[in-house]
Amino acid sequence: MNGSSKELINDYMSALLEVNKHINLTRIEEGEAARLLHIEDSLSGLSELNDAPQGDYVDLGSGGGFPGVPLALASGRQTLLVDSVKKKMAAVSSILKDLDLTDQISTYDGRIEELSSLKNQCFSVATARALAQLSVLMELASPLLRIHGRLICFKAQVSEEEYSHALKLQSYLGMKLVSDRSFVLSDGMTHRRIIVFEKVKQPGLKLPRRIGLAQKKPL
Repeated sequence: MNGSSKELINDYMSALLEVNKHINLTRIEEGEAARLLHIEDSLSGLSELNDAPQGDYVDLGSGGGFPGVPLALASGRQTLLVDSVKKKMAAVSSILKDLDLTDQISTYDGRIEELSSLKNQCFSVATARALAQLSVLMELASPLLRIHGRLICFKAQVSEEEYSHALKLQSYLGMKLVSDRSFVLSDGMTHRRIIVFEKVKQPGLKLPRRIGLAQKKPL
């Protein structure tokens, strides 16, 4: 990652914290905590992103733009940030426009299932941070990903039940576990886990299911 990318990431974070004084985009309001829990945490998945095939990148449940914006700027990929909370996406879009980043990073303020119908198999890589359990993430991401596309799941904690359930469903959802990495952020206390699945075939059911079913009635 070059110096200009680092500067843009810091500029984005500063602008977000300023906007956050008026619109609730993040619960993290202090600069050092934001650096750790937004910038460092987001960039911890850069190696997994770079391991994915070349092509467009989608960040699911992006909220204030994390991990999507830092990873987009660090990787140079064309990026779509997705979140159904329209005021968040409007604020993020405004910041991106002010920083002249809209040629590379765009936003979508709707449901992931709706996007899947518009952008079926259009992405080479997807990320999701603190969004849903693994099996739900695989279901939501599968129709968006091309064959060999990767889903990068940012997690704090994963129960054995959640993990084993995901592994049981991976073939049905057309996915395969390719990596699982645990680490601690630079504060020495914040534990993270990044779990990556690859789309290896089309799923065994028609996706997306009706809006909301993935979360309300998980497989």
